[in-house]
Amino acid sequence: MGLTMKLVILDRDGTINSDSDDFVKTPEEWLPLPGALEAIARLNHAGWHVVIASNQSGLGRGLFDVVSLNAMHAKMNKLLALQGGRIDAVFYCPHTADEHCHCRKPKPGLLEQIGTRFGVPLKGVPMVGDSLRDVVAGAAAGCEPHLVLTGKSQKYRGMAPPEGLPDGTLVHQDLAAFADFVLARAAQSEAASR
Repeated sequence: MGLTMKLVILDRDGTINSDSDDFVKTPEEWLPLPGALEAIARLNHAGWHVVIASNQSGLGRGLFDVVSLNAMHAKMNKLLALQGGRIDAVFYCPHTADEHCHCRKPKPGLLEQIGTRFGVPLKGVPMVGDSLRDVVAGAAAGCEPHLVLTGKSQKYRGMAPPEGLPDGTLVHQDLAAFADFVLARAAQSEAASR
């Protein structure tokens, strides 16, 4: 382990689990994307800490409550544990766009909270999401932005990625492909430093 903790920040809906235009409101509606939980477990096994940064404006809209949100995350953690993986923390913004908070992505506030809580500089920390606002928030916080072509960005598979991606955004088919990339890169840099 180096001096700093190896941290990956993930969006939730559309990145780890299926997204819904009607919001994911109950544990029953929380369904992992194929290979996503295994990808998190593989990162964990290689020494990475995984934290979620998620806009949950359904709370602010009154579509579900914190009890339901916690139940969804309990289900996620239970399914992850079966794969030998874990999420270190879930940071979420409960606000609607009208509240003009600093924590709703594409603003970087949620990511800054994560950096503060874990005492980690965010420069170069991979931030992975399925929408433009995820990668914009990541870039604004100094993270390395990664777009996965699942959820909101699934429609870009086999096409040019969406307009407006921050410079240096890396694009992957899904979370499993992102994990492959990060683990291969870490192995390369380890080999180079021997």
